Amino acid sequence: MPTPPAHLIAIRASKSVLVLFAALFCLLVGYNNIVDYGSNYTFVQHVMSMDTTFPGNHLKERAITSPFVHHVAYGLIIAGELAAGLLCLVGALNLFRHIWSEQYLFVRAKALAVAGITIGLSVWFFGFLTVAAEWFLMWQSQQWNAVQPAFRFVLCLAVILIYLVQPEAEG
Repeated sequence: MPTPPAHLIAIRASKSVLVLFAALFCLLVGYNNIVDYGSNYTFVQHVMSMDTTFPGNHLKERAITSPFVHHVAYGLIIAGELAAGLLCLVGALNLFRHIWSEQYLFVRAKALAVAGITIGLSVWFFGFLTVAAEWFLMWQSQQWNAVQPAFRFVLCLAVILIYLVQPEAEG
């Protein structure tokens, strides 16, 4: 098997490093949420309770005030963050392992990274921007509003995913 050209190795290394960064980000967020459980649990509690949305809001019947449901939701968020991080970590290691491999092997090595980034996008795009921001109207809260951070996370992960799935030109 011939060695891929230097520019192809650089592109593959770049993709591998960015997936590793995504892994470290997701794992760090999940770890922080476990170690400092109370801080972000309070965030989930207020968002789901809708207690800081605009006064007279006609959509407050969506509010969920059950601490059990808050813990379950927060547990799902943490599980999603950790799953995304672990899949991206293993995916990055697979990508690094195949930087000098034939094209089809590097392409196949992308699968876990794609799955991990997709889970991360599910957490922050679906979980935060769709469910929290729009269903529970998090955007209305002055104190418990994570729309901007969630958007930054979604944007970073989406850019990495788009770059990752682009084919690497052999020539």
